[in-house]
Amino acid sequence: MSAQTAVDVRRGAGASPPRRRKWLIYLAIAGPGIIAANAGNDAGGIITYASAGAQFGYRPIFLMVLVTVGLVVVQEMCARLGAFTGKGLAALIREEFSLRIASFALFFLVVANVGLVVSEFAGIGAALELLGVSKFVSVPIAAIAIWALVMFGSYRYAERLFLAMSLVFVAYPIAAILAHPRWGQVTSNTVIPHFVATRPFILLAVALIGTTITPYMQLYVAAAVADKGIGPADYRYERVDTVFGAIAGDVVSVFIIIATGAALGRFGQPLASAHSAAQALAPVAGTLSVDLFGIGLLGASMLAGAVVPLSTAYAVSEALGVERSVSRSFAEAPLFLSLFTAQILIGAGVALLPGNLVSLLINTQTLNGLITPIILIFILILANRRSVLGTAANGRVFRIVATISIAAVAVTATTLVVQTALGWVGVG
Repeated sequence: MSAQTAVDVRRGAGASPPRRRKWLIYLAIAGPGIIAANAGNDAGGIITYASAGAQFGYRPIFLMVLVTVGLVVVQEMCARLGAFTGKGLAALIREEFSLRIASFALFFLVVANVGLVVSEFAGIGAALELLGVSKFVSVPIAAIAIWALVMFGSYRYAERLFLAMSLVFVAYPIAAILAHPRWGQVTSNTVIPHFVATRPFILLAVALIGTTITPYMQLYVAAAVADKGIGPADYRYERVDTVFGAIAGDVVSVFIIIATGAALGRFGQPLASAHSAAQALAPVAGTLSVDLFGIGLLGASMLAGAVVPLSTAYAVSEALGVERSVSRSFAEAPLFLSLFTAQILIGAGVALLPGNLVSLLINTQTLNGLITPIILIFILILANRRSVLGTAANGRVFRIVATISIAAVAVTATTLVVQTALGWVGVG
């Protein structure tokens, strides 16, 4: 059953469908929220969560609880905007704000997504280095493969394969259990904050926010809901999909922190390599942990390496009102395909620069964390406006919760900027 068929069923007789049909409607509509949440567990996400556990043990877990609340609130607003307006975020920002402000927002969206593309190709390089292949071989080949897949074919079939490969990260909940963590400490760090007032911890906190509440996820949810034809009548089903997806995705993230915290946290050192992160899977896969981690990291990175630059190309093209489709030729959609190609070139090129790939991954997530508050402010303003959502606009309680969540993200990012600036002048 298609999403549109589900909408027709709901509207057909003006009454609620029989109980046995409700699950069919949900299954037809489900997808955008869960897929967006899984996107957060990509290359940069996996390495950032693993580094959090390796450096600070279980202490980041309470922060992840707070971030999850923020993610649920933000993703729900984006899904609601898509369902009740039938438009993506880029189109709404263009329509509701001045050209200058819209250009400002799009600029930061593009910067954030390009940084994410870099992290995906860095993830490809790190993954295949675990399997004994140099990044100077793997990254160019992967870039050509992803570019050709989109330019001359369809990434939809490959997406299924990549998602299947990334499912190996389900091993982290098992690894967390078999690693025999101190569950008393895990519980304590889950319900009571154990923050560290140091720049490294704040830096990692911003990276966790950047990889969990990333602008790509917000762009995807709103656009996917609108594209599937999910309207107000069926939004309650999509809301379940969005909220469940956000919580489930972050539960996996927390298990990654627990697994790496149990395996590496006693050393209290930043993650030095993807090989170190792979050690967290040793309780499950033993000597195969490195290969298992590498295959999963490769699948997640290849998936996002194709989808993220496409989402940027869609957003910019949508905002400018020009042709946007992978089925069009270059002559028919020159801007769309040029944007996609440019991001692939930049992502692969930067990932090949000398340096620690793990550091590059975490730094790009930190960049996302600094940019995310700007995008979230636009989302909050749009979701508050009755001229956009009518009676579906944020109510008083939801508006307060959303404002507090976004303000917390902004304060964390600002604290990092201030600490960095003070460090430049020799203070702190």
